[in-house]
Amino acid sequence: MNGRDGAIRSLNASRLRCWSPCFCVSVRRVHTSVARQRAFLALLLLFLAITPSALLPFDPGLPSQILTSSAFGQESSDPLVLFRTGEYVKCIEASAKSIALNEFQDRFRILKLRSELESGRYRDALVTLDDGLKKVPNSLELRWWGRDACRFNQQMERVKLLEDEIGQLVKQTPWRFSDSTNRTLLGRFLLSQGVDPKLILNGAFNTVKKQQPNFVPAYLASGDLALEKGDFELAAQSFQQAVKLDETDADAHFGLAKAYAPSDSKQANAALKSTLERNPNHIQALLMTVDELIDSERYEESETVLLHISTINPHQPQAEAYRAVLAHLRFQPEREKTHRELALKFWSTNPEVDHLIGKKLSQKYRFAEGAEYQRTALKFAADYLPAKMQLAQDLLRLGQEAEGWMLADAVYQADGYHVIAHNLVTLHQSVEKFRTLEADGIIARMDAREAEIYGNRVLTLLKRAKQVLCAKYDVQLKSPIIVEMFPKQEDFAIRTFGLPGGSGFLAVCFGTVITANSPASQGDSPTCWESTLWHEFCHVVTLNKTRNRMPRWLSEGISVYEERQANPTWGQEITPTTRKMLLGDELTPVDQLSSAFLRPPSPLHLQFAYLESSLVVEYLVEKHGIDVLKKILDDLGNGITINESLARHTGTADQTNLAQLNTEFVEFARKKATSIAPDADWAEPELPRRADAAQSLAWLKEHPTNYPGLKMLAQKLVQAKQWATAKEPLAAMRKLYPNDPSDDGLYPLLAEVHHELNEPAEERLVWEQFAALSDDHVEMFDRLTKFATETQEWDKAKTYANRWLSVNPLNPVPHRILAVASEQLNDVPGAIESNQALLLLSPIDTAELHLRLATLLRQQGTLIQAKRHALLALEEAPRYRAAHKELLAIVEAVQMGNHSSETADRPAAPDLPQTETQQ
Repeated sequence: MNGRDGAIRSLNASRLRCWSPCFCVSVRRVHTSVARQRAFLALLLLFLAITPSALLPFDPGLPSQILTSSAFGQESSDPLVLFRTGEYVKCIEASAKSIALNEFQDRFRILKLRSELESGRYRDALVTLDDGLKKVPNSLELRWWGRDACRFNQQMERVKLLEDEIGQLVKQTPWRFSDSTNRTLLGRFLLSQGVDPKLILNGAFNTVKKQQPNFVPAYLASGDLALEKGDFELAAQSFQQAVKLDETDADAHFGLAKAYAPSDSKQANAALKSTLERNPNHIQALLMTVDELIDSERYEESETVLLHISTINPHQPQAEAYRAVLAHLRFQPEREKTHRELALKFWSTNPEVDHLIGKKLSQKYRFAEGAEYQRTALKFAADYLPAKMQLAQDLLRLGQEAEGWMLADAVYQADGYHVIAHNLVTLHQSVEKFRTLEADGIIARMDAREAEIYGNRVLTLLKRAKQVLCAKYDVQLKSPIIVEMFPKQEDFAIRTFGLPGGSGFLAVCFGTVITANSPASQGDSPTCWESTLWHEFCHVVTLNKTRNRMPRWLSEGISVYEERQANPTWGQEITPTTRKMLLGDELTPVDQLSSAFLRPPSPLHLQFAYLESSLVVEYLVEKHGIDVLKKILDDLGNGITINESLARHTGTADQTNLAQLNTEFVEFARKKATSIAPDADWAEPELPRRADAAQSLAWLKEHPTNYPGLKMLAQKLVQAKQWATAKEPLAAMRKLYPNDPSDDGLYPLLAEVHHELNEPAEERLVWEQFAALSDDHVEMFDRLTKFATETQEWDKAKTYANRWLSVNPLNPVPHRILAVASEQLNDVPGAIESNQALLLLSPIDTAELHLRLATLLRQQGTLIQAKRHALLALEEAPRYRAAHKELLAIVEAVQMGNHSSETADRPAAPDLPQTETQQ
C-alpha cells in the first residue's frame, strides 16, 4: 500500500481480529511506569468494550429533553442550551444556580468551567475546578477539562497530576466509568496518552455507538480522531452522522466544515455557516473564518472577526496568534512580538501559539520564518507532533532535505497513523531512486529513465530561464535551485501538499524548490512542460527578490506574463470563453485578486484568475514600465504592503483605496477583450439545444457574423462528415477571428476538413498558422513533422519535432524524426542524443538503432562507445552484415588512432550536465 490509502485503511478498520490482552503491545513504549499505566488502561478499555451492556449500569447519556429542550433560536435558561448557543456568560450564571441546588452533580460544574475557559476567565475556571473536586472527587470529566484551567494558570505540574488521577480512578473502580460519556472521555484521554488510535476507535468510540447508537459525543470523538490523523473522508462520515442525530449541535457542523475544507470548499463554507447560525460565538469556527480571510489576503475583514472574538474572550491565544501573523505580514515586528506575548500570557509554554503563527507564515511562503516558529514550539514541547510535522515540510520546501526527511520519519515512528508522515516516508523511498542532474546552480531530480531520455533538455531550459529572468529582474540566486519531477501525480501531490489530490496543479514553486508533474503523469491531455518550468522558475526569481513576501496574484501574474514574453505560444491568452468573462461580471478587484485563487467556483474560474493577474501585470508594465514593476518587488522585499507600493508607484492618491487603479485596469482589460475579433457578434445563438445544421444555417442567414453560431454549425457539419459544406462557416470564422487559439475551434476543425478532402497543401498551411498560436496540440506537431519529412525540409522537421518533445518527450515518434533530421543536417551530437533516447523507449528495431549509434559515434571519433554499440547490434542480430562491416571500420579507425579521448560513458552532447550522479 502506498500513500494515504494505506494509512486510512489501517485506521478505518471495522474491527480488530480478536480481543485479547496481547493488544497491549499497541501501546508505544516510553518511560516504563507510564507504559505500564497506558497498557493497563488499554486493557481496561478492551474489558469495557467486551462487557455486555446488560451488565453495566444504566447510562442515560445526555437526556433528549436537554438536547432539544428549546427550539433553535429561542431563549432558554438551561445551562447546556446556553453553552451550545454561545451564551457563555449566561451559562456561567445559570450553572452557578444549578450547582447551588445540587452540589454533588458534576454536569453543571463542567459547563461552568468550560464557559469560563471559553470566555477567558481562567482564574475563575481554576476556582470552579478546585470547588468541584471537593464535592465530586470521582469526576473524570471535571479533571479532563480542568487540565486547561491549570494550563492557563501556569500550573503545568498539576496537569500531569490530573492525568495520573484519571488513570488511578479508572484503575480502582472501572465499573464506575462504564457509561457512554465516560467511555468516550476515556478514549479521548487514552489518545492524549499515546495509545494506538485504532484500538481507541474500535475499543471505545465504535463500541459506544453500537451500545448507544444515538450518542452524539461518540461520533464527534471519532471525527476528531480522524481529523487528527488526516483521514478527512472518515471524519466527514462521523460528523455527518452526528449532524443527522442532532442538527442543532454546532460542534458537529464545525467538524464537518473541517473535514470538507481540504476538498470541497462549497460544503465546507455551508457547514461553517451552519455552525455560526447555531452558535454565533463558536470561537473555533470564528478562528477558521479568520484563517480563510488571511489566506485570501482580506486582512481588514479578518481583524473585524478577531474583534468579535475579543468580545467573547479577550485573552484567546489563537486570536492573538493570528494578530501576530497579520503584524508579520505587514512588517510590524514590534506588534508581532507584542501579540505573541499576549497569546502566551496565561500559558507561557503553549506550543500551539508558535505552531499556528509558523504554519500561517509557511502558507504565505515564508518558510524560513515559519520553520523558526516551529522550532520555538518544539522547545516548549519536544513531542508536539503538529510542529514537528510542519517543520519537516518547511525544511523540505527550503531544500534542507536531510533534516526534513529525518523529522518526517520521526513523526511516523511516533504516530504510525499520521497520514502525511506515512505518505512522506513512503515517498522518500521512491525519491531516493531518482537520478540527480546538476548544472549552473540547478539540481534536477527525475526518474532515472526519464533523466536519460530528456534530462538534458530540462537542464538546458532551466539554465536559460535562470539567465534570462535573473538578468531581467536584477536577481542573484545564492542557493542551489532544486527541481523535482514526478512521473506519478500522486507522488507530486504528496511531496507538494502532503496528501494526494491537487489534480489541477502542474507544478509548484516554494522559492528554492520546484516540484512538478513529469510528462509521464499527464495522460491523454499533456501540456507543454517547458512553459510550465519557465513559469515556475519565474516564481523562483520573484520570490527570491521579494524574500517570499508576495501576494498570490502578483506572483502568478508575473509568471504567466513572462511565459508570453519568452514564447508567444506560451502562457494564457484571451479565448472566446475568457473574453466573455472579461466583459461580464467575473473580474475581481486588484486588491482582492488573491482570493480568486483560494476557493474558485470551478477550474475555469481558477484559470481565469491566472489570466486576469497576468493582465494586471501587463497593464502595469505597459503604463508604468518594467522598472516600476521591479520597484514594487523591491518594496515588497523591504516589508511594504502591496497596496501601499502600488499606490506609491502608480500615482493613486489614497494609499488605502485602489479604486482608481481598479477602474483603469478594468478599462484596460475590457479594451483588450473587445479588440478580439471586433467585427464578430459574440452573443449566444438563440437556437434549440439540439438544433441541427439546417436550423443553424437558417439562423446564421440573419446573424452572419455570429462567431459562436458559426462554430456550432461548423462542428455539426464536421460531425456529419459534410466536409465541403463545412468550409463556408470555417472561412467566415477565419475572416472574423484569425487568431483563435482554441483547441476545439477554427484551426483544428479546418485542418480536419482539408485532410478529409485530401488537400495536403491547405491542411499544412492551416496547421502552420495554428502552430503560431498553440504550444501543446500533439496532432498538429504530428502532421507538421510528417509534412516536413515528406518534403525533406529538415530544418522545419527538426523544429516541429523539438516542439513536440516539449509536450511529450516520452513518445518515440518525434525522437525518430529528430534523429533523421539531425543526420540530414549533419548534426551528429543531436542525432546521437535522439537515437540514445529511442533505445530507452522500448524500440522494435534495437539492432538497427545500435548500428546507427555505432556509425554516428565513429564519425564523432568516440570509438570505444562506437565499438560497444556495434557489438550490441551483433548481439541482437549475429548475422547482421552491416553491423559486421561497421565493427571492422571501427577497429580500423582504432588501429589508425583516429579517436578522441573518452572518459565518460555517454557521448558529449550540447549542454551536457556538468555532473550526473545516482542519488
